[in-house]
Amino acid sequence: GVTDIFSTEEAFVALKRDLGQAVCWGNPARGGDCSGVDFGSVTDVFNTEASFVALKKGLGEAVCWGDQDLGGNCSSVDFSSVTDIFSTWKAFVALKKDLGQAVCWGPANAGGDCSSVDFSG
Repeated sequence: GVTDIFSTEEAFVALKRDLGQAVCWGNPARGGDCSGVDFGSVTDVFNTEASFVALKKGLGEAVCWGDQDLGGNCSSVDFSSVTDIFSTWKAFVALKKDLGQAVCWGPANAGGDCSSVDFSG
């Protein structure tokens, strides 16, 4: 059955972690359509106001969906060694705690650009 439920401002995702499945509903442009998402090996789901990211920590992978301008596009993000993900209302940061690194995506003025931040030490 459902193990967790997550939400954006206008959509939900109900994760069936043990089965590697999920169901999404609500505004399709805000995360309510996850029909192309593979939920196998997903360990955690995180959200902004309009997008989700499903982390596959053991595989060093993730998939994002929802509003492409508000965190829903993470195709260029390297998720290897990611230990945690955090979000603002519009952007994500994926922390690589053991490496002292992080990667951010989403609008720069909402925290989506962390290129000048030192995450080590």
